[in-house]
Amino acid sequence: MKAAIYQTFKGSITIENVPDPTPEPHGAVLKVEATGLCRSDWHGWMGHDKNIKLPHVPGHEISGTVVETGKKVKNWKGGERVTLPFVCGCGHCPQCRSGNHHICDHQFQPGFTHWGSFAQYVAIHHADINLVTLPENLNFVAAASLGCRFITAFRALVKQGKVSAGQWVAVHGCGGVGLSAVMIAQALGAKVIAIDIHWEKLDLAKSIGAVAVVHAEEETNVVEAVKEISDGGVHVSMDALGNKTTCYNSILNLRKSGKHLQVGLMEAADALPNIPMREVIANELEIIGSHGMQAYEYPPLLKMVREGRLQPEKLIDRTISLEESTTELPNMNLFKGVGVKVINKF
Repeated sequence: MKAAIYQTFKGSITIENVPDPTPEPHGAVLKVEATGLCRSDWHGWMGHDKNIKLPHVPGHEISGTVVETGKKVKNWKGGERVTLPFVCGCGHCPQCRSGNHHICDHQFQPGFTHWGSFAQYVAIHHADINLVTLPENLNFVAAASLGCRFITAFRALVKQGKVSAGQWVAVHGCGGVGLSAVMIAQALGAKVIAIDIHWEKLDLAKSIGAVAVVHAEEETNVVEAVKEISDGGVHVSMDALGNKTTCYNSILNLRKSGKHLQVGLMEAADALPNIPMREVIANELEIIGSHGMQAYEYPPLLKMVREGRLQPEKLIDRTISLEESTTELPNMNLFKGVGVKVINKF
C-alpha cells in the first residue's frame, strides 16, 4: 500500500510503498476513505509525543470501510462504514472497566502508538469496543473530522463542562477543535464568544453560531472584552489552541464558579503555563482537562448529526491528496487556511 512516512522528527515526509497491515486477533483492517489533517499530527512530527517510534506513518482522524477482521472479532464482518476515536481502549484495564476507554492504561492511538491513517489501509486494535458505525447521511470526508476535533470538543462541553442552554461560553482559538466547539455549544443553546487572531476564522465562527467575536491582536484586553460581552464573565471557557496566552485568558475571563476546559495540547515552550491561581481560589474556578471520547459515547453526537443540529461538513476547508499531505503537515503550525483539511485521494 501507499503511505506517507517520515524517518526522523522534523524531517521530510515521503510517499512510500509499505506492506499492507494485517489484523490482530482482536483487531480489524480498514480501507481508509478519508483522514483529517490535525495539529496533533504536527506535534507528532515535531517529536512532542514520546509514544512515536520511527519510522512513522501519521494520521488519527479516520473514516473508512472494514475490509478484514481478526478471528476474535464478533461485531464486524467486513463492508461496514466506520469511524473511531483517536484514543482507543483495551477493554481490560481499570480505566476501561470503569468506562473510561479514552484514558485507557494501555491505549491504542493510530498515528501515535502505532502507524496511522495517512495510508491506503490502517490496522485497528480491539475493534469490538472501538469502532463506530457511521450514519448513512454522514459522508466519509465529514466523518473524518469527528475522530479527534469534534468528539474532543463534544465531550469537553457536554460531559466535562456541562454546558447548558443560556450559558455564556468562550472559545479561545478557532482551528478545527475550536470551530467544532463553537458549533456544538451553539447547538446546546449556549451563547458563544469566539476568540482568534484571524478574521477569516472569526467570520466562519459567526456563520456557525457565535454571537460575538474578539480579535485577539486588535483588542487591547481580551479578558475584559469577553467579560464586557458576557456581562461579567463566561460560565465555561475553552482553550482550544494550547498556548500560554490563550490558557491564561481563558481562566481569567470566567465568572465566579466558572469552568476552564483545557483541550489544546500544551507542548514545548507552552508546557508550563502561568496559572492565575489567586483568581482560581478566590472565585472557586474549576480547571478541567479533556481528552477525547469513548466509542460508546458517540450515539448522542451522531443523533445530533442525523437531526441536522450539528453539521461537521461546514467545517471542511478543502480536501487534499496523500501526496499533498507531505507538504501540508509540516506547515500546520503556520495556521494557514480556515477550517479542516481532509485527505480523501490516495
